[in-house]
Amino acid sequence: MDRRPGREANPAGGSAQAHAARDDGKSFMTPPSDGDHQEKQYSFFDDRLDSETEPAQRPDRAPSSESKFSNYVVYVDESGDHGMQNVDPNYPLFVLAFCIFYKKHYAEKVVTALEKFKFRNFGHDLIILHENEIRKEKNQFKFVSAKEKEDFISDLTDIIDRSNFVLVSCVIDKHRLSARSKNEQNPYHVALGFCLETLYEFMVEKGQHEKRTHVVVECRGKKEDKDLELEFRRICAGENRMDIPLPFDVVFADKKANSSGLQLADLVARPIGMSILRPGQPNRAFDVLKLKFFCSGGRDKVGQGFDGWGLKVFPGPESEKPR
Repeated sequence: MDRRPGREANPAGGSAQAHAARDDGKSFMTPPSDGDHQEKQYSFFDDRLDSETEPAQRPDRAPSSESKFSNYVVYVDESGDHGMQNVDPNYPLFVLAFCIFYKKHYAEKVVTALEKFKFRNFGHDLIILHENEIRKEKNQFKFVSAKEKEDFISDLTDIIDRSNFVLVSCVIDKHRLSARSKNEQNPYHVALGFCLETLYEFMVEKGQHEKRTHVVVECRGKKEDKDLELEFRRICAGENRMDIPLPFDVVFADKKANSSGLQLADLVARPIGMSILRPGQPNRAFDVLKLKFFCSGGRDKVGQGFDGWGLKVFPGPESEKPR
């Protein structure tokens, strides 16, 4: 059941290649300086990520090609709340972000880079990075000077820039959703449907759609988690625009879990929202992230054609054409 106008059913999925701040409104990232960002992105999950040799396979373990699990893992976080009763006039959005990592690259490169960053800045790796706390300088994120904060954010932004992942996100405009819908809809559930459908398209493109992929989300509360799990399983059981089962399993992580993937997902969600809320405002974070969105042109067209593909704003304009 497709609850989102502006997208046509496509059982095959895939891309065009596959079917032919602070409280003043700024994100926690600093604006770009001249020459600060290069228009390029690391290739999307080429198996030749590095030259390291794989360890010998144990004789009692099946080769990776025969594994029931895909080569990818997905970490999810959100920005804004999903409530529709009291909408924040300063941030009337709900943003859901899926960060899709190739497991080998994630384990060997991304986690290592984030651990080194923590040791360098805090002396230990038990710190959990939160965009909100960094932006508002709360708890462990109190900086002695503007220069210290600038260097901290710059180093963290560079890690995100160098990390190889594909981004799928849905931004819900809660004011517009309320005005268009007679029945109250849960923004989280609406966004989840889009993101899972697009994740499936990505898996089809990579030939991984017949294997199980885990989608890791942070616990939010007993009732919220139960509702989310029911909606997740409903969508994956076939209640989606393709009308097919989706090969995904949800994994709930404790809020105190020191997961590199969840922390990166937390860092990217708000900058995406700010790019929609205030598109004319400098947003270095989004300049980095827009090269990671799943897009219509594949790896040769990164940073282009991601609107309606890797990034969906819902409800969209009345004039928006179906994909």
